[in-house]
Amino acid sequence: MISVLSTNITSPLGMTSEANYKAVRAGRSALARLENWHGMPSPFTASVFSESQLEELKVDGFSRFESMVIRSVKAALDGTCIDVGSDRTVFILSTTKANVEALLPYSGDEYLDPGRTAEKIGRHLGFVTEPVVVCNACTSGVTAQILADRLVSSGRYDTAVVCGADCVSLFTAAGFLSFRSLSVDECRPFDMERTGLNLGETAATVVFGNPEKYGDADSWKLCSGALNNDAYDISAPSPAGDGVLDVIGRTLTNVSADELATVCVHGTATMFNDQMESKAIERASLSSVPLTALKGYFGHTLGASGVLETIIVMQAVDDGVVLPVRGFSELGVSGRVNVSNEMSCTDKRSFLKLISGFGGCNGALVMSHGNDACNSDSGTESEARILHSVRITDSSLVIDGHSESVSSRGKQLLTDIYTERIGDFPKFYRMDMLSRLAFVASELLMKLKPETLPSSGIGVLLFNQTTSILADRQHISTISDTESFFPSPSAFLYTLPNIVTGEIAIRNGCRGETSMFILNGRNEEMMDDIIKATLSLSNPGGLVTGWADCCSEDTFEADMKLIIK
Repeated sequence: MISVLSTNITSPLGMTSEANYKAVRAGRSALARLENWHGMPSPFTASVFSESQLEELKVDGFSRFESMVIRSVKAALDGTCIDVGSDRTVFILSTTKANVEALLPYSGDEYLDPGRTAEKIGRHLGFVTEPVVVCNACTSGVTAQILADRLVSSGRYDTAVVCGADCVSLFTAAGFLSFRSLSVDECRPFDMERTGLNLGETAATVVFGNPEKYGDADSWKLCSGALNNDAYDISAPSPAGDGVLDVIGRTLTNVSADELATVCVHGTATMFNDQMESKAIERASLSSVPLTALKGYFGHTLGASGVLETIIVMQAVDDGVVLPVRGFSELGVSGRVNVSNEMSCTDKRSFLKLISGFGGCNGALVMSHGNDACNSDSGTESEARILHSVRITDSSLVIDGHSESVSSRGKQLLTDIYTERIGDFPKFYRMDMLSRLAFVASELLMKLKPETLPSSGIGVLLFNQTTSILADRQHISTISDTESFFPSPSAFLYTLPNIVTGEIAIRNGCRGETSMFILNGRNEEMMDDIIKATLSLSNPGGLVTGWADCCSEDTFEADMKLIIK
């Protein structure tokens, strides 16, 4: 359990949390139709900053993305007593693609991978500890808040500053266009006439603290959270909502449906997501609880959405209201859910936030104003017991400390290991290099797994530095020329580095949590902190975890382990 000390939302609707909430309460939206935007061949609707707003946000020497984050974090920190120069404060950046816009021809900014971006921002703001980037597709914002809870509750830090941020760029817009999931019109979550999602950009920050040292009994608390993988498909959710149902059950340990003011759903207004969420909510016996869906105001802000939407709902519950679902008219899902386009009143002080994303990942957290619904148990620190280890470089293979004979190098080495030792998963040849690397390492580990350790209880936590740079460049090559604009949904998927964790989960039926964390270099201490906190506070049966980084087709390293408590 951790306390909320301060928040900020910097979005096209306003530069403070209060301004954004007031805009939403008044029914205002930042969504607008964009025509021929940076060479996009099709119009789409999105929420983007105006030129004057971008000028206001600009910080000299920093990109558009970096400036958004700096502006939001600084505003959230103003008025708090947090010492960002303390080694007891951690900065966590939640994003899907961070500075990827800098790789595009129209940008002009220097590209930095997310780890270096977070380091640059952190040093500018005065942080001295190693930042963590959560790069877990759309679940990044909820994952980041749960990570903050674990790192503070485990005693490693006293305070955590979580910022979720993403920009609308040709990179992401073209990717979602390739899936035919972008709507030309304003999105309509859960509505019969919904035609797809709208993108949005924002930076949203929550400052969390140890409740014994910061905050008060009446402050907002992150009471509980859960993450998992539905092990169904990397681009589509389990139709019955099995993954979401599981995280709801594990999160609502101290709260009943009668105590919830609202369920803040992911609500992307896509055909499959809304349907899946409706079934999970019905199966969880939450059909009577009013739903809040905020994409009609901000668009889908990707890695920022879990943070942004948590802040807005805290403001609404403080104001005694459940916000209407903008764009909703007639129910278009089969699960029984309580959706309305009219505002209602509430005197309840807790809510449930749901999120889902590519790669099969799902998340949920319970926020409560006060301590009544919170469990303050911080768990017992767990040491990791290594069952097996695999290290692969561009010229070597080591299993459990024993060097294996290899006759090839680089990309061919991975193919040879696959054909000689695995060979029964043809999708391997369609994966990007990062996914091939981590997949092969995980296969070698899982072949050594004891039969007494069920795959279903295993999670996958991976770390790297360069994210999915090779897949990013491949995707960009399909969209840089308007005359040959042909983005591939498969290529775009692998630009999300957490997709490899989903591939591993689906292959092995792993339904534990799956996450990708980006660091500015291989920091063993930070990796160990995250792994220990996960083992202590999420109760997995085991973890496939470690480093997997791929700089080029001929330069890579995976150093992964199968561990238990």
